Amino acid sequence: GGGTGFVGRALTQLLRSRGHEVTHVSRQEGKDRISWEELSHSGLPLCDAVVNLAGENVLNPFRRWGDAFCREVISSRVETTRTLAKAIADAEQPPRAWVLVTGVGYYRPSPTAHYTEDSPGGDFDFFSRLVSSWEAAALIPGSPARGVVVRSGVVLGRGGGAVSQMLWPFRLGLGGPLGSGLQPFPWIHIRDLAGIVCHALESECLQGVLNGVSPSSPVTSNGTFAQELAAALGRPALLPVPAWAVQAVFGAERAVMLLEGQRVVPKHTLESGYHFIFPDLSGALKDIVA
Repeated sequence: GGGTGFVGRALTQLLRSRGHEVTHVSRQEGKDRISWEELSHSGLPLCDAVVNLAGENVLNPFRRWGDAFCREVISSRVETTRTLAKAIADAEQPPRAWVLVTGVGYYRPSPTAHYTEDSPGGDFDFFSRLVSSWEAAALIPGSPARGVVVRSGVVLGRGGGAVSQMLWPFRLGLGGPLGSGLQPFPWIHIRDLAGIVCHALESECLQGVLNGVSPSSPVTSNGTFAQELAAALGRPALLPVPAWAVQAVFGAERAVMLLEGQRVVPKHTLESGYHFIFPDLSGALKDIVA
């Protein structure tokens, strides 16, 4: 699910390069694709694993934050997850693995706390409750499919995600930190997020929660990110974007995602044997803007 999106495309490419066959669940049927409707009616095609990456872009600046958009944000995640979980539960030959990608919005923003996969969260604002209901929708009691949840940070990559919206102002020398710039900035390179999902699919014993953030993410602030992105582009990062401007564009609820942050540690991810391709921010950004 969500295979044609920003992360989905990177994961599809990686899986196919490793000899796996990939079928997308999308709105329309086609080559290597089935529709959500067909999935609901006919059930899950025979497969080894299921992944859900589906979800409406929360930070779409062209969409006003209101009830209708909130409902879309929720249903694009929770309902697609529920549909896939039901298809897995009903399958005569269930898949061996079931991987869901959610977000670090599960953890409460804090300038000082460090969160591992075992830290509590999930019930203090719209986004934390969204992640809780999203992960709850994936639960299949008694299923033989191993369940893995990857809680992703801000995904950095070429041709989409956070960086694509920031590149122009930074290229023009108009970039800078958001708000105070001191807030933590949990990030991951798109190749590592795809890599963690692939690792979860191919590791027969892996289950539970994995934090999808880079190892140096806990020490990265929004200000550091702005400086590193500017440096990668050979530009200054002198113009901070005031908090009121971020709130004006995104609305107060969404602005929290940009003006506050979490120090998230990929403890279980590293313990599971995953080796990061881009553990450091400067290397990640050089790769993206090169």
